[in-house]
Amino acid sequence: MSIEVRNVNKTFGTFKALDDVSLNFPDGELVALLGPSGCGKTTLLRVIAGLEHADSGRIILDGDDATTKDVRQRRVGFVFQHYALFRHLTVFENIAFGLRVRPRGQRPSEKDIRAKVGQLLELVQLSWVANRFPSQLSGGQRQRIALARALAVEPRVLLLDEPFGALDAKVRKELRRWLRTLHDELHISSIFVTHDQEEALEVSDRIVLINKGRVEQIGPPKEIYETPATAFAYGFMGTVNEFRGRIEGDYVRVGDERIRHHAGHFRDGQEVVAFVRPHETEIVPDVSSDDGITAKVHRILGTGAVARVELVANGDARQGRKDFFEVEIPGTEATSLGLATGQRVKIRSRRLSVFPEQNGTVAS
Repeated sequence: MSIEVRNVNKTFGTFKALDDVSLNFPDGELVALLGPSGCGKTTLLRVIAGLEHADSGRIILDGDDATTKDVRQRRVGFVFQHYALFRHLTVFENIAFGLRVRPRGQRPSEKDIRAKVGQLLELVQLSWVANRFPSQLSGGQRQRIALARALAVEPRVLLLDEPFGALDAKVRKELRRWLRTLHDELHISSIFVTHDQEEALEVSDRIVLINKGRVEQIGPPKEIYETPATAFAYGFMGTVNEFRGRIEGDYVRVGDERIRHHAGHFRDGQEVVAFVRPHETEIVPDVSSDDGITAKVHRILGTGAVARVELVANGDARQGRKDFFEVEIPGTEATSLGLATGQRVKIRSRRLSVFPEQNGTVAS
């Protein structure tokens, strides 16, 4: 089912949760709503579901205006972060619940309900827990049962609110791989909320990056990560090294030093913020080099194919701040450089991305 969000606004008191949001979700995609806590992603999901009503704007489901329709009329399946399973019901009855509460004329027969629940238990690979209660299951098992319950009513779209947020890292990784496989089998339009960049990059077909109630960027995971459209997008997506300064020809002047850039659309003296990812940052032992920022090796982590080097440099002297940087280099290179804790080196960029600052804040 296709989903269209048109000019949606939502305010809680004086807080603007959604600010004129317009989006299109094509049929059959698995889309991640990604952003920091409080950015509006869960509010948007709840507005699409009908659990919240927008102050203005429209929700179009498969071409039909669903703005004033309730959750049941929209036929959405919603999976909550904390499972929301009925503790007094068995796993079987939890999954069957949505079918049993249908109006009498639409309610399946008991035989059909049992067949449907059995199929869903097989789908989520938990047939053997049908007669257990939620308290007897692990967190990962409970989340899979919550997903089966959402699928029982044959929703036109599946909405998941941080479905793996309450789980430990190992289980989270296993379940998101399982969710991707399940989606490929069912081809149901799905939208999930997360603040975990790795999760969004690994699972989704597309990412909608949200900041302060507005959409920053939309695109495939590879595009969002490799070509961020704004400073916020660059800084939020993965680990980055950040430099603040001003343009000076082919360099960004950072304090008394400078680092080369290749952006040609900035004027001399313009205040900017620049980013480079750890694997695109290099270490130069020659501290007399004119290109680069002087730093001290703080720690060297990892052995084998990749070494992660943490470095520290003097930041804003007025604030007594230290700036920390991270560099990823081949283990063989780390060995050949002979790096040691406390050693002074220069760091520079193979690919510096530069964005303007506005009124002391990053433009986005």
